Amino acid sequence: MSRPTPTWYDDAKLGIFVHFGLYSVPGWAVARGTLHDLPAEQGWPAWFRDTAYAEWYANSLKIPGSQTAAHHRAHYGDAGYYDFIPAFDEAIKQWDPAAWAELIKQAGASYVILTTKHHDGFRLWPSRVPHPTLGDFHAARDIVGELAAAVRAEGMRFGTYYSGGLDWTFNPAPIEDLPDLGRTVIQDPAYAAYAGAHWRELIERYDTTFLWNDIAYPRVSDLDAIVAEFYEHTPDGLVNDRFQDITADGTRTPLVVPDILTPGYTSFPEIRAEKWETTRGIGLSFGYNRAEDEATFIPPDELIRLFVDIVSKNGNLLLNVGPRADGSIQDGQIARLRALGEWLAVNGDAIYGTRPWQTAEGTTDAGISVRFTSKPDALYSILLGQPVPGPLLLQGLRAEPDTTVSLLGDERPVPFEQQGAGLRAMLPDGMLASPAHALRIAPPPALA
Repeated sequence: MSRPTPTWYDDAKLGIFVHFGLYSVPGWAVARGTLHDLPAEQGWPAWFRDTAYAEWYANSLKIPGSQTAAHHRAHYGDAGYYDFIPAFDEAIKQWDPAAWAELIKQAGASYVILTTKHHDGFRLWPSRVPHPTLGDFHAARDIVGELAAAVRAEGMRFGTYYSGGLDWTFNPAPIEDLPDLGRTVIQDPAYAAYAGAHWRELIERYDTTFLWNDIAYPRVSDLDAIVAEFYEHTPDGLVNDRFQDITADGTRTPLVVPDILTPGYTSFPEIRAEKWETTRGIGLSFGYNRAEDEATFIPPDELIRLFVDIVSKNGNLLLNVGPRADGSIQDGQIARLRALGEWLAVNGDAIYGTRPWQTAEGTTDAGISVRFTSKPDALYSILLGQPVPGPLLLQGLRAEPDTTVSLLGDERPVPFEQQGAGLRAMLPDGMLASPAHALRIAPPPALA
């Protein structure tokens, strides 16, 4: 990383990703496996053929024998993928961007990133740069502009995802195995100019806070100039790490120096000096998948604990929502957003504006896992479980005699004593039931 992380982003901790597009109309994928376990178990061809990513519907549709192709024939006959455009345009008449922004704000998020163009090439804004063969190939509403306005009205930042390296309207060859990714990235200078013009529109017209690219980018582009223009326009903006050149053998070479690392459906096991952002769906897909439900959505308690773990290790969570074509969101996804918001309403002081401590992980004498976050004047020990009232030993902490300990969400002071190489706190009766409890210890204790 060559630039300091913007303070607003380091403080933010939680963003919401929104995958929305033509794939939201069929809204279907095989609801099994993740990007990490299925390829390891069955190989990459099995992943691409029957991916859990509903936003890859158009690619799976082209692979002989895929479950998506069978599903499509059963429900849509011989219709092509781009025949979904009229249905999408009709459905989005019901979309309420203000409702999205309100829900996301209630979840405790500080920024929103929208898929302005996914790999299918269909844009969510009326660009001044038409598609060279398809013309005005975009949604009937300016979804980018309307959502940007709604998000900013709620006091949040707005950023844009754009699929720069893959566009199946320029290169429709199916991706059936991992080497196909490198072979499918478009290296034509005319396409690079097309993609670059779109990025410049997103910067100048919509004031995007993020250049969030995906998978790869044409090596023949003027990317350095685009990024320089972005930083001049938005000095506290961010560029992700997916502006890469990918060759057929899988070699990935960065094309620009990124501001953030963006692992998908995984996180780092240790504190990283570089700022990073885990991105994942609430379920197995990013795009809306009608085949998903409570069985595949991450449980709320697990989601909250995952979020705490990520923050303790210098990461942010970019949690994805996949709306239906009419903009409605599955109840199970809404429930997870509200669970995050309710937890943050009580414990946000242990999350927002914090930085990693000397160590990320600890434990108690009862075996409850602990994650640490810090501010200059306090350490937060976040218990990833429901402790019982009474004495609890936080192992490895040495506090000063004038230290105060408090439980977020509870006004009663927490008595404590130093016991060897640990701090023994007396937890009060009547604690709220919660997937994680945050103890504020001020001033910060030493690591024993």
